[in-house]
Amino acid sequence: MRVRMRTILALTGAMALSLATGCAQGGAAGSGGNTVTYWLWDANQLPAYQACAKGFEKQNPGLNVKITQMGWADYWTKLTASFIAGTEPDVFTDHIQKFGQFADLNVLEPLDDLGIDDSAYQAGLAANWKGQDGHRYGAPKDWDTVALFYNKKMVKEAGLTADGLDGLSWNPKDGGTFEKTIAHLTVDKNGRRGDEKGFDKNNVKVYGMATGGAGDADGQTTWSPFAASAGWRYTDQARWGTKYQYDSKTFQSVVDWYFGLAKKGYLAPFTDYTDGANPATAQVASGKAATALDGAWMISTYYGTKDLDVGTAPTPTGPTGKRATMMNGLADSITKNARNKEGAKKWVRYLASNECQKAVGGYGIVFPATPDGTDAAVAAYEKKGIDVSAFTEPVTDRQNSTTFSFPITDYAADVYSLMRPAMQDVYANDAPASGLTRTNDQINFILGQ
Repeated sequence: MRVRMRTILALTGAMALSLATGCAQGGAAGSGGNTVTYWLWDANQLPAYQACAKGFEKQNPGLNVKITQMGWADYWTKLTASFIAGTEPDVFTDHIQKFGQFADLNVLEPLDDLGIDDSAYQAGLAANWKGQDGHRYGAPKDWDTVALFYNKKMVKEAGLTADGLDGLSWNPKDGGTFEKTIAHLTVDKNGRRGDEKGFDKNNVKVYGMATGGAGDADGQTTWSPFAASAGWRYTDQARWGTKYQYDSKTFQSVVDWYFGLAKKGYLAPFTDYTDGANPATAQVASGKAATALDGAWMISTYYGTKDLDVGTAPTPTGPTGKRATMMNGLADSITKNARNKEGAKKWVRYLASNECQKAVGGYGIVFPATPDGTDAAVAAYEKKGIDVSAFTEPVTDRQNSTTFSFPITDYAADVYSLMRPAMQDVYANDAPASGLTRTNDQINFILGQ
């Protein structure tokens, strides 16, 4: 009964959303026949996929691709509403966080007949897009990891080196060399550093590390590299876990330590972060923070910021003796009610091909899912004078690094809605991480545990 009720509530919410946004006026209406409609959210990637569309149309005379790009927040609002209003695109860029809910609502077309070979892509990317029913619902598109961006000028002024940042380690007891470094990069309004006597944590001019917010349920660019390098995992199994593990003492010790950096004055406070208006990249660009944990999708933004000389370092080695980073992989999915389903399958097969992914890689914006596509991206970044090894080495050097995925489970939206305020309470109000045990119990109850 609980599963049935939550499905009904999800559909009801989506219906209300469609009425509120008025999406029925737009979307894929009028498509079909010779047109394949395709939605994506990243404006930086639009030129690359327009180039892929030209290549596809050349190989498939009579078919054309209509691409619609919109911002991240609007994208998911309008996509969800479009499923109810019947205006969904034929193909859309899918995110692993959303995949479980879409699969559960039966709005995705199985892609088993596309001949997707898991071994043709970076390890783990293709397997993530198989549902609990064993069917594939996404064709691998690209991937990203997390690393530490830093202001080279501030690092030099602090007497630190790039090699030193490359070799940092941490632990939840004293923070290791990572915390020492973040403390030393912190400067108060009197010019004292965070590791110097008399440092005023209540009047900080430059924080050692920018804030990326509370991290909510996944902590992708905040606490997740530390939790994973301490040996913790979100759920009881890699994919389609049946219970979450936010009640773990290991996890809670990491959360207490991580947000404790803000209490010490080294990590920018919760109030400094505003998604869109003042993200981590803006804090570094303004000189408010010396470093920031951030994703590969932000490489061009950091390196393209005027008057900012930036470098990157890998995430620090943790108690397990390894580094860790989330490796997120996007995919292209076909909607169940696609108007041009045959054309959509041809387009997705082309998007997942080495030909298209090498072309996308050549733009130096993202790391495509195929190894050749990744190599093309690395070469393109190198031509721009950008070293991306901090992002690629976790994928190529499995001996010293661990990569992990977003948690893939049912009811991801419910998990988010429960964890978001709970994590904000820890960060903003100094609530003890032990309180997450209660939140974890609520989440697992939803999952049927």
